[in-house]
Amino acid sequence: MAENSISGDISRLSINSEGSVQTSHLVVCFGEMLIDFVPTVGGVSLAEAPAFHKAPGGAPANVAVCVAKLGGSAAFIGKVGKDDFGQMLSDMLKENKVDNSGVRFDPYARTALAFVTLRADGEREFMFYRHPSADMLFHEQELDLNLVNKASIFHYGSISLIDEPCRSTHLAAMRIAKKSGSLLSYDPNLRMALWPSEDAARKSIMAIWDQADIIKISEDEISFLTEGDNPNDDDVVLKKLFHPNLSLLLVSEGKAGCRYYTKQFKGRVCGVKVKAVDTTGAGDAFTGAILYCLAADSNLLKDEKRLRRALLFANACGALTVTKSGAIPALPTKHEIEQIIEGISA
Repeated sequence: MAENSISGDISRLSINSEGSVQTSHLVVCFGEMLIDFVPTVGGVSLAEAPAFHKAPGGAPANVAVCVAKLGGSAAFIGKVGKDDFGQMLSDMLKENKVDNSGVRFDPYARTALAFVTLRADGEREFMFYRHPSADMLFHEQELDLNLVNKASIFHYGSISLIDEPCRSTHLAAMRIAKKSGSLLSYDPNLRMALWPSEDAARKSIMAIWDQADIIKISEDEISFLTEGDNPNDDDVVLKKLFHPNLSLLLVSEGKAGCRYYTKQFKGRVCGVKVKAVDTTGAGDAFTGAILYCLAADSNLLKDEKRLRRALLFANACGALTVTKSGAIPALPTKHEIEQIIEGISA
């Protein structure tokens, strides 16, 4: 693999010649949006936590807000309860300049909740309240077809594949987006506690694997999907997970950075060192940042040097997110990312 080098020419990431993202390059994120309840202190169990603070979350929503906060064009499609939390989440999207016209409200089901335990090392454990939650009850006829058709990149996870009717709605949205010419972006975002079994999770996640153009996956997810194979083995990744239709496969390695695989090249980009407070949303920040870059410059998939610059930018975005509590509240601005990259390059 190529070694990562950081030189002065990447101290500021150039997204495009105009320095902005055109509205035609819309990133549409589909799936769950919920409220995370995070303990006010780390390293304790849910029962031991003295108090919690609420933060908007849900991986696809995190990605959408990240894209918008960096200056890109983003929209979110999903369903929340017709309750105070649902309205709060919809308003949060609008406040962060994410198109929320694809959000639907269910009068009979509540907005999903997740209690997130922060261990002493900053890693998380989840307890979900969704029996069922509104996001699980998203029907195909509620889809904003115009919004799906406008997507330059259509991004999704696997949680929306667990239950009907949301599963069928998810698959329909993928078909529509693909037919309209969108790049399909997939982050499995495995949450085993939500699936009925490991086999069900593995089967459903892999059932749509070969339709994606871009996939972001963690080392733990590689081990899970390959049933225990070495996630650091290039042969495992290329033979079992890199399908013929794939343009870019990204393996997130936490603080170590990431690996990338395309049809032409592969390599690793080192992480950015920070003091971790809460790892919630770090992977979503990384994903949002790289989708922001791809929406502005599709040539990243053909030019390894430009891709590596974009991945350093994405690594820095993920790193800065872990320095604060919560997911969406911790997402950095483009200026903050550029500053930390400049510090590395100095």
